[in-house]
Amino acid sequence: MKISSRFTVATHILSLIAMEEPPLTSLRIAASVNTNPVVIRRISGQLKNAGLIAVKAGSGGATLLKPLTEITLLEVYKAVDSVEDGELFQFHENPNPNCQVGAHIQDAMEQTLIEAQKAMEQVLANRTMDDVVDTIRTEIAE
Repeated sequence: MKISSRFTVATHILSLIAMEEPPLTSLRIAASVNTNPVVIRRISGQLKNAGLIAVKAGSGGATLLKPLTEITLLEVYKAVDSVEDGELFQFHENPNPNCQVGAHIQDAMEQTLIEAQKAMEQVLANRTMDDVVDTIRTEIAE
């Protein structure tokens, strides 16, 4: 099992919008991400709902609504994944309550998993889309 790729696709979308000339259509973005335009439109809709981009129907394309320095990766993550506090990790269903491990595994792991999610979110809160785009530009220049 993997965490959803919506977050990384969303950062790809925002980076492309920041770096390329408009209009940036879902078809053009999909070509860069190497996915179906429907996936791009769905994620772009979530970014739009979060107030990060504006999207014009047809070939109008997408534009940023905020400077890259004001868009944290946590904001992007929350816009597309909608993970609630303490819900990043999911426990397997129906561990055997008659087993000594099955009866106690959730209690043994729950606090650790909550702390791990908070740590990840803190890292994302301290990085912006400007950091991502700067890294991409540095990589291109090398």
